[in-house]
Amino acid sequence: MEGLLDAFIAFIRAERGLSGKTVDAYAADLTVYFEDLRARGILDVARMTKEDVVEHLRRLGQRGLSRRSQARHLAAVRGFHRFLIAEKLAEKDPTEDMDTPRSERKLPSFLTLEEVEQLLAAPDERHPEGLRDKAMLELLYATGLRVSELCGLGINDVQLGAGYLVAKGKGSKERVVPVGSKAVEKVQEYLEGTRQLLLKQSDSRALFVTRRGGPFTRMGFWKLLKRYALKAGIRKPLSPHKLRHSFATHLVERGADLRAVQAMLGHADLATTQIYTHVNSARLRAVYDQHHPRSDSAPPVPRPKRRRAEAGG
Repeated sequence: MEGLLDAFIAFIRAERGLSGKTVDAYAADLTVYFEDLRARGILDVARMTKEDVVEHLRRLGQRGLSRRSQARHLAAVRGFHRFLIAEKLAEKDPTEDMDTPRSERKLPSFLTLEEVEQLLAAPDERHPEGLRDKAMLELLYATGLRVSELCGLGINDVQLGAGYLVAKGKGSKERVVPVGSKAVEKVQEYLEGTRQLLLKQSDSRALFVTRRGGPFTRMGFWKLLKRYALKAGIRKPLSPHKLRHSFATHLVERGADLRAVQAMLGHADLATTQIYTHVNSARLRAVYDQHHPRSDSAPPVPRPKRRRAEAGG
């Protein structure tokens, strides 16, 4: 089998022009494949069946290999068997009708309402930077913008009187996003004095600016967010995208229409937004498991004490 592996690796390196890392990954996956086949007494790969490959993937799963890694592994195995067919070294491809293992889609991580309140209360509004930071955090949570969209906002993109802003998303697509009253209030305070204090004598079209008069960068906001998370006592890893997840999760939990949330987030596909319904379902399940008397996780329900029968009764 090693001779066939060498021939296949030479083929993909020369004919398919794959990168060195990809070729190495194929070689590693197929080495594991052959070792497993030998351990099961299978020595002729030309006579492999679909059941043999399915069993191989099952054993990989038992070893703790994720579905994503199993899918990559199957791609290598499938490529190898197609090579055997093309070279007339086998008559049948055992992977022909096999479905690729679907990757587990992780539920997005988000902050609780209490954690959001703690984070939003962290900036010291007595200082210009604190008021600016408060306005940025309020606006990010109120709109669910991506951090790049927040940093890219221009002074004319925010219509506070009307309560909305225009965000420039992926592919330079623009969308209108409503802005809540608390965020409007803080951004207005920032614009009425703090922004010009930071700019001094310079000018900028960016809505949020630094002490040097330049626009905020994604990395600059990331550092700012981590600093306030630490101040607020939030120990879980925090990123700007986690605030975006929090915005969407809290809306869906309170019955917001999924299409409306999709429009506000700027998702091209509703399926991307539907992940937040799974988050909501998962939280409901956790509440049920914790509190329902018929749940294994719920605390035992105290039984009422039985009254002693009266004497002579």
